[in-house]
Amino acid sequence: MDKLEKYRQILQSIVEKYAGEPRRPEQVSLVPICDAVHDNYLLMRVGWDRLGRTHHTLFHFRIVDGKIWIEHDGIEHGIANDLLEAGIDAEDII
Repeated sequence: MDKLEKYRQILQSIVEKYAGEPRRPEQVSLVPICDAVHDNYLLMRVGWDRLGRTHHTLFHFRIVDGKIWIEHDGIEHGIANDLLEAGIDAEDII
């Protein structure tokens, strides 16, 4: 498997991992979006909470020229740690 395909699989697995976590309130959905054609991987929080309608990106990755670009990181511990633990080279994370 080439590096690009490996990175796509890793990003998809991270998105799916977070999408499967329990959430509160239950009316808010975690929506995984994995687009291997355009190399965008993100997790959206969509629905209704106590303040009203919510539509928020938790994190967003892109693959650009063989590197992982963290476009947005709304994860408390830092999503880059998940990338490193999954086997993505530190020099390939921007």
